[in-house]
Amino acid sequence: MATAAKKAPAKSVKSTSAKSTGLAAPKPAEFTKDEELAAYRHMLLIRRFEEKAGQLYGMGFIGGFCHLYIGQEAVVTGMKMALIQGDQMITAYRDHGHMLAMELSPRGVMAELTGRRGGLSRGKGGSMHMFSKEKHFYGGHGIVGAQVSLGTGLAFANRYRDNNNVSLTYFGDGAANQGQVYESFNMASLWKLPVIYIIENNRYAMGTSVSRSSAETNFSHRGASFKIPGIQVDGMDVRAVKSAGDQATEWCRAGNGPIILEMQTYRYRGHSMSDPAKYRSKEEVQKMRSDHDPIEQVKARLIGKKWADEDELKNIDKQVRDIVADAAEFAQHDAEPDPSELWTDIVL
Repeated sequence: MATAAKKAPAKSVKSTSAKSTGLAAPKPAEFTKDEELAAYRHMLLIRRFEEKAGQLYGMGFIGGFCHLYIGQEAVVTGMKMALIQGDQMITAYRDHGHMLAMELSPRGVMAELTGRRGGLSRGKGGSMHMFSKEKHFYGGHGIVGAQVSLGTGLAFANRYRDNNNVSLTYFGDGAANQGQVYESFNMASLWKLPVIYIIENNRYAMGTSVSRSSAETNFSHRGASFKIPGIQVDGMDVRAVKSAGDQATEWCRAGNGPIILEMQTYRYRGHSMSDPAKYRSKEEVQKMRSDHDPIEQVKARLIGKKWADEDELKNIDKQVRDIVADAAEFAQHDAEPDPSELWTDIVL
């Protein structure tokens, strides 16, 4: 009878934790009075714009899909403050706030939502597909995760041209599980591409909690296999976002390759306008609003430091509401695209 072969003793394997690529979040930036006021104004513009977009959708002026950014305003506002001329931004379908942060015309954004010829894509793209080469905004994208590879391509172009610019590539916690994301990570790390992968973790991929859909819920660790460092950021504090943005852009411009910023944020509305968001309690949403609202945090600091009083902040709100009202008026009465537009921007 053959003697059973002895099992070789198991070799000890050193575990490489995903935490090895984690970086400590920097301290929140110390804002000047002008920076606090600018952040307040920009976030308020996004909030009021999205509230108006929701109203117009309910009135039937906006068709198709419409994903609002209410609650997440600090992310794009803080990151925009860390950019230099020529840096690019690309994102998914929750994109109105990103466009406003990149200083695209509120009229143009709103007119695109209503499908008018004065829209940024001349009324042909709608909520999810607007672009501005002039402002280095390379679009909202309706296919989950598709923009990640494109944003990596923008970073490749920057590396090729040696122009010192950085690609800000936004995607959500749901898209973080898509295969093309990891293909992009691999290429970006291999070629040391200047791209900041910004994961806007608003806790729910459509209606599914990240705890039910993701084996690794610390999204700053998602680049571990590709030696991409990551930072978890309080995405409800514009100062924390700005500080992390400064660190990430410096990392990329120094030739170190990609970096991941996990923005821990929260959306107050449903995934889209058709989502009643019954998968979470009203108490959960209200607690985020009362304890962590990004705009109220800035307002409290401005008043606490006596940099502004209630009347001054109300005046800023009025100015913002006037801008949004003008955009809505324009978007409802601008002409629809000429039928000839069906044949433009098409490669046959």
